[in-house]
Formats: sequence, structure tokens, C-alpha cells
Amino acid sequence: MGELIPGDDGNLVEEVGSWATTKHEYLRRYIDISRGVRQRFIGPRSAGATYIDLFSGPGRAKIRNGEFIDGSCVAAWEMSRRGGSPFSEVIIADSDPVRLQLAEHRLRKAGAPVKAHLGKAADTAKVIAKGLNPYALHFAFIDPFNLGAFDFEVMKAFAGFQRIDTIVHVSKMDLQRNLGFNVKAQQDAFEIFAPGWRSVVDLSQPQAGIRRGVFDHWRNLVAGAGIAPSANMKLITGSKGQHLYWLLLAAKHDLAHKFWKEASNDGQGSLF
Repeated sequence: MGELIPGDDGNLVEEVGSWATTKHEYLRRYIDISRGVRQRFIGPRSAGATYIDLFSGPGRAKIRNGEFIDGSCVAAWEMSRRGGSPFSEVIIADSDPVRLQLAEHRLRKAGAPVKAHLGKAADTAKVIAKGLNPYALHFAFIDPFNLGAFDFEVMKAFAGFQRIDTIVHVSKMDLQRNLGFNVKAQQDAFEIFAPGWRSVVDLSQPQAGIRRGVFDHWRNLVAGAGIAPSANMKLITGSKGQHLYWLLLAAKHDLAHKFWKEASNDGQGSLF
């Protein structure tokens, strides 16, 4: 997580890299493209349309040596509102009480119908899932700061819902930088992210093959839970072109995949 520093609105914000603007652009695109479907679930007699953000942060950020920007949860809410199909419920969570309180304050100030949950994503996802309307339309943005924070229990918690689309952040940097630690069992991030990977990945092959094997195993686990992971994966890079992470969609409905293909359609990078 980035450092909290004084913000332009009188409250603390998180300092982030320049790539955050790119990430939020894809989030906004998807929310805008899907506004017509969301509209059908909004209204006093409708089941509702929910936005879920398990790593909300403080709701506002500052690009290092750059501008102030909305955090993901505020950006998502504002995009839905501007598009005429505002989410009927905004559910946020974070493991840091200060960040969570800041995000809740900013969302309430923006007029969002927000609910906040404090705790690790694997725990808050289960609590949130119990309170969701099974007939509503749900959209989750899962943006962990590393693979170890992306517990597969998060995906399992939402897998039983028929109408839930998720955009997830998978850290390519972690797969590369921390491969040796996980192969030697000095870290457990890969096991948290993709349980059982050691039993299906050949550890004697070159490192690129191991990384691909871990990622493919995670995709298979997601598919096995009943959620189709998209083949359209958007590579997010750093200021010097370094590969940081992928954004991809996991959803049950073909229309969601069509929306994501359109939202992410500005060129693809290489996975490994």
C-alpha cells in the first residue's frame, strides 16, 4: 500500500504510481459500457445493482510527482452516476481502518449509498456475500496490492451468484520477482492465490513455465468454481515500461465478456 499523505480535499490520500490512472480508465470503461444492463436492475421494484471493492484504499490518491485522482471506489461510483445508471449500493472493504473510514467519508460526500466492512479480503468477501441479494446484478473490482493478498477464498465467496462480474488484478511482478521464494516454500503467496499449485506445476521446468503453470492453475480454479476467466487480459505497465500486473474479467454471462473485450480493446501485451 502507498504512503498516506495530505490531500487536496483536506483529508489524507494514498500516493500511487502513474499506472493507477490507466487501471481506473479500464474500470470506468467497463462501468460505462455496461450501464444499459445495470439500468434494468435499478429502481424501487428491482433487485438492485451493487458495486463491491474489497481493497478500497482511502478513496483518493496522488500520482507520484503528479495530479490528485479519485480512488477506484469513488471513480466507479461517479462513472455510474454520470452514465445515468448509478449503483444502488456501493460496498467497500479494506484491512486498514483509516483508509476505510476515508473512503466511506468520500463516498458519502459524493452521494453514494455506501456500506463499509473492515477486515482482510478473504473475510470481508464472505460477510458481504451473505448480505447480497441473489437476484441483483453485482460487479466486483478486486485490486489487491500483491498476490498474497488475493486469497482464492475471495473468488469462492462470490462464485455462487448468477449475476456477478469481477475485474481482477493479478500481479505479474509477483509471479516473476517472488517465484524463487515460493518454489522454496519461503513464502506462501502462490498457495494463497492458487491453492494446490505445487501438485500440478512441474517445478523442474524453466521459470517462465512455472509462472505460466501457476497462472493457468489459478484460471482453472476460477473456471472450476463456475466463473469463466476472460481470454482478454490487459497488461498494465509502469512508467519505464516494466510489466506490473494484468486486469482481466471473470464472469458467467457472455455479455459481460463482450463488454470487457470492448473495454480492453486497445492492444494486448504478452503474458510472460
